[in-house]
Amino acid sequence: MKLGLNLGYWQRTPHDATDLVQAAERLGYDSVWTAEAYGSDAFTPLAWYGARTSRIQLGTSVAQLSARTPAATAMTAMTLDHLTGGRLLLGVGASGPQVVEGWYGQPFARPLARTREYVEIMRKIWRREEPVTSDGPHYPLPLPGGLGKPLKLITHPLRGDIPVYIGAEGPKNVALAAEIAQGWLPLFAFPEKITEMYGDALAGAPADFDVAAMVMVLVTGDVREALDTVRLMLTLYIGGMGAKHRNFHADVIGRMGFAAAAERIQALYLASRKEEAFRAVPDELADGISLVGPPGRIKERLRPWLAGPVTSLLVMGPRDEETLKIVRNLVLG
Repeated sequence: MKLGLNLGYWQRTPHDATDLVQAAERLGYDSVWTAEAYGSDAFTPLAWYGARTSRIQLGTSVAQLSARTPAATAMTAMTLDHLTGGRLLLGVGASGPQVVEGWYGQPFARPLARTREYVEIMRKIWRREEPVTSDGPHYPLPLPGGLGKPLKLITHPLRGDIPVYIGAEGPKNVALAAEIAQGWLPLFAFPEKITEMYGDALAGAPADFDVAAMVMVLVTGDVREALDTVRLMLTLYIGGMGAKHRNFHADVIGRMGFAAAAERIQALYLASRKEEAFRAVPDELADGISLVGPPGRIKERLRPWLAGPVTSLLVMGPRDEETLKIVRNLVLG
């Protein structure tokens, strides 16, 4: 099991996590990850932290496909990978129609096909074997009927095989990740249920495929308060992070066995009854996808994580070196 630190979004108020990232590096954490939605981007904080560290790997969890063309993402990834000595882990994801159509003004069509095409183009760019062309329907290169010609990346990449991870929640998208990527980034993972939910999708993955699961870790004596923190996060994602009839987060919670709860949470949230939506989140769900409580309780809850297909734990929640150390000792021994 590898251990990573997931910082999430760079906050609205200036927040420099350099001290935390450096502590994670000293303690042997393998990676640090940043996110984007419709606020901060994922790459700029990584460049900042990469300049202040020397070993820890730097991951995007995830860079949204619709935010950049494949060429723009490939260029950004190549540049950051060079500047940090080959430490980038490029996590990409299709996001959802609410963000793609509402924020980027792009159609949310055929996310699996778009993801496959996107990754293929990036790899062609990094390999520099010939000028890049693509006859796919989503990102044709050169643009048909225009004056463009096939081009080759000017800069030689430090690595022609930058690792690609895919953020996915549906079984078909997970199967795509297992087929074309080096890793999968599940946002919500219930370790006792992950094999049942995704075993078939992961069956074709290579032996070194990295299942890098994000998990909220709260080391505290107050289990009730910790569970409520997880429930608050779930309220937002199930209730408000997606359209009424197309919310991938609610869907994955349903596949975990909480479909009725997810439907009720979303209905209450969209009716502006957010406190009731919060109260509708089951403790069993919050506890299943997180690691919370005193160290002894977390150690016990780690058993199914360590026994299942997850190969990297990307912890969210620790905000000081002592907590990072406790988590490291629990996970890595």
